[in-house]
Amino acid sequence: MLKMVGAEADRLGLECYVIGGYVRDLFLHRESTDIDVVVVGSGISLAEAVAKKLGKGAHLSVFKTYGTAQVKRGDLELEFVGARRESYTRDSRNPIVEDGTLQEDQDRRDFTINAMAICLNSARYGELLDPFDGIGDLERCIIRTPLNPDITFSDDPLRMMRAIRFATQLGFNLHPDTFDAIRRNASRLEIITRERIAEELNKIMMSRRPSEGWLLLDKTGLLPLVLPDLVALKGVEVKDGRGHKDVFLHTLKVLDNLSDSSDKLWLRWAALLHDIGKPRSKAWDPQAGWTFRNHNYLGAKMVPRIFAKLKLPLNEKMEYVKKMVDLHMRPINLIEDTVTDSAVRRLLFEAGDDIEDLMLLCDADITSRNEEKKARFHRNYQLVRQKMVELEERDRIRNFQPPVKGDEIMEILHLEPCSIVGELKAAIKDAILDGIIPNEYEPAKEYMLKLAHEKGLC
Repeated sequence: MLKMVGAEADRLGLECYVIGGYVRDLFLHRESTDIDVVVVGSGISLAEAVAKKLGKGAHLSVFKTYGTAQVKRGDLELEFVGARRESYTRDSRNPIVEDGTLQEDQDRRDFTINAMAICLNSARYGELLDPFDGIGDLERCIIRTPLNPDITFSDDPLRMMRAIRFATQLGFNLHPDTFDAIRRNASRLEIITRERIAEELNKIMMSRRPSEGWLLLDKTGLLPLVLPDLVALKGVEVKDGRGHKDVFLHTLKVLDNLSDSSDKLWLRWAALLHDIGKPRSKAWDPQAGWTFRNHNYLGAKMVPRIFAKLKLPLNEKMEYVKKMVDLHMRPINLIEDTVTDSAVRRLLFEAGDDIEDLMLLCDADITSRNEEKKARFHRNYQLVRQKMVELEERDRIRNFQPPVKGDEIMEILHLEPCSIVGELKAAIKDAILDGIIPNEYEPAKEYMLKLAHEKGLC
């Protein structure tokens, strides 16, 4: 494919290079289907020629305003752009763009490991142009800017988020000059839209060890600008010689634990936010010590505001995270008390199809350094899981609806729509969850008639 691109460039008399992430990933032996091609001249002309050469199945998109074009075929995606140089104004990350040389194009790249280019023209095919020693930085596992990092980050503050994201994804370190420049320019992040910040946060969250990204956000001073509610989790308060765990560090440990067992983005967000209500619920009890009563309930109420501020989706994904935060204490309360059928039924009913995700979160929440205690909690969770399987097979509780519908209650009792109908439905549901009656139509109907008789409705 790339040789064909080079051949078309030769035919048009254009210099062209594959550049950026594809080259980086090539040396890191990582798969990449997005290929950026920079052309000294018209990127659109080369894209049109490549699309024509590929023929049927190739889709060409041209963006004349930006001087770019995209060619897609199957999973392959080629982005074409003319080499350019950029300049910025203080109040915007959108550059003033002019045609430029390859060197000027490499100068404007965010990091040395993304500035490497490989020539595609037949006479120099495969030649690496690496003016900033990106290969060396790959070997040293360093994230470093090609030019002055203060200018790089001030011009486009989103690059500070990208630096932390790449460090997290690749397991690299920030070069000391890069780290210090992010600290100096942290306040510039305020000109970046929340949507772009959220994109980077989601990529951090999907990394193998997302905690590394959040720790870097904290150390560089970006965390208060990105998610100040997490900052409130930091620190340990001691009273009468009794302290509590650092909730921030505990949260990051839970996040990593969860990430070892699940790649679900929104479950990872639930792990990050599961204890977000603890600062507001923290209280000192002379007998019990530090308490965080109802922190799950308070945390769940905070989730919509946090999602709205971060411009994360305010749909079923947010509702899912809210539910996970609200319910995350329920299984641990079950293992600390006698596991009753009624309590397990109610948990199954409220968690619905998300019960397995909830149990993964609860498992991840076990971060005690006491190995015996951790083993005991894990064993007890297995008992809860076993009880869930038994009850679900027998009672079909998950996502159930009362067997007797509201319309039928009104018809049998000759009622108009009113609160009594809802009360009877709720009573049937509670009776099933409490094991008073089975989750079956006839027993539910008989129970409803019995309640109606007691209320003088029939």
